[in-house]
Amino acid sequence: MTYASDPRVEQVRERLHAAHEASAAPTPKAADKLASQNKLYVRERIALLFDEGTFIEDGRYANAMADGLPADGVVTGRGLVDGRPAIVVANDPTVKAGSWGARTVEKIVRATESALREELPVFWFVDSAGARITDQVDLFPGRRGAGRIFHNQVALSGKVPQICCLFGPSAAGGAYIPSFTDCVIMVEGNASMYLGSPRMAEMVVGEKVTLEEMGGARMHCTVSGCGDLLADDDTDAIEQARLLFSYLPSSWRDAPPSYAPEPPESPLDATVVPEVESQPFDVHDVIDGLVDDGSFFEIKPLFAAELVTGFGRMNGETIGIVANNSAVKGGVLFADSADKAARFIWWCDAFNVPLVYLADVPGFMIGSDVERGGIIRHGAKMVSAVSEATVPQVSVVVRKAYGAGLYAMAGPGFGPDACIALPTARIAVMGPDAAVNAVYANKIAAIEDDAERAQFVADRRSEYEEDVDLERLLSDLVLDGVVEPEDLRDELVMRLRYAARRDRAFSQRRRGVPPV
Repeated sequence: MTYASDPRVEQVRERLHAAHEASAAPTPKAADKLASQNKLYVRERIALLFDEGTFIEDGRYANAMADGLPADGVVTGRGLVDGRPAIVVANDPTVKAGSWGARTVEKIVRATESALREELPVFWFVDSAGARITDQVDLFPGRRGAGRIFHNQVALSGKVPQICCLFGPSAAGGAYIPSFTDCVIMVEGNASMYLGSPRMAEMVVGEKVTLEEMGGARMHCTVSGCGDLLADDDTDAIEQARLLFSYLPSSWRDAPPSYAPEPPESPLDATVVPEVESQPFDVHDVIDGLVDDGSFFEIKPLFAAELVTGFGRMNGETIGIVANNSAVKGGVLFADSADKAARFIWWCDAFNVPLVYLADVPGFMIGSDVERGGIIRHGAKMVSAVSEATVPQVSVVVRKAYGAGLYAMAGPGFGPDACIALPTARIAVMGPDAAVNAVYANKIAAIEDDAERAQFVADRRSEYEEDVDLERLLSDLVLDGVVEPEDLRDELVMRLRYAARRDRAFSQRRRGVPPV
């Protein structure tokens, strides 16, 4: 039996085929530009993200009737990442520099609506020059304009993971897309974020600055903190994104994935932590002795390095680690390190990741500079995050935990499931030398004989140390236990396992008002 053909249907097929092919690969000129920038084509990026053969695209024919706007410059759809469903929103920098038109915005809004409706993680592949000014009325102000993207991102925050790979620019209002995600991975040399370009800065405020200084990847990962991780190239960024996802659940309702347990790279022992509290050491050595071999995934390693944050696995289970690092600025807490800690704690709490605090902290920084910078406000933000967290938490006093530093590292008053210590631990309002000087400064100054003065100071120091003796703190139930370094990992594994069923409620209210 034969069927008659309809010329109109054939024309439709031809036009759709042409539109499909227009977004299948870059033009030769665009391909050359990508190669010169060491960038991958948008579909190559997506192929690296999703398991082979699992990607389904939405809205591929957006603006198909316009010339030179294949898919309207953004690829959206879903697939599987290590067998778990996720959504991707990926700018195509070969289409008008990845800029946004009205259909671009509609596609992104629809993708975020799907993520909200189905509670699916979102990978943001950003490489965009921002909005097309010629389309501003259609894309900018309305109820389904660009603002709706940000609104939906905020609604998604804490509901599903949002991971951003920033391959190129993220300009003007579009720079807020990375800022609303959980983690921003920036390709060094290509990625940038800025509200106003260097040219605009010079024109409006008279500042002459390079793009790298204004909003480059290294600047944001070391100075502003807007970037979390640096990547060498597109492939490295996507590999980091996939690895990060392996530590997180698919939504706030789920537990993080479990993996086969592995022993640490090198077991923790008493040689790792110096007994003299003034001797700095790298807390990464402690972390490596606690987590499964090679499993520590650090977040913001280049920003506020006096505090270490990151995900690891302990006996195959995901944990979050917040650790003071005395090797950097003595481990003192600054405004930036408090911000870094607060956001990481919120992140872990949102996605059911238990927290381990490794305290070796002399307290918060003092001085006029930090006071003018709002150290009290920023410190309160970290303490707020610790207070509100309802995931299982264990605080380990590795060495010193002085002043509000004890509070910021989930000390006993903040209801951790346990507060334990190594034998090297000390807890006090301040260190013995500072305490003696604070209480007896005038009397010390009045003693003329050097030997007598030294003996007086030594006696007062001894009295102070007896007052905060570790055995006394254990006897008074300030601490729940003291553990030798080689036993700490097993202790943490068991305590976190037993705490897994803890009540996740904190306070009956509409919401807190954090001191940001």
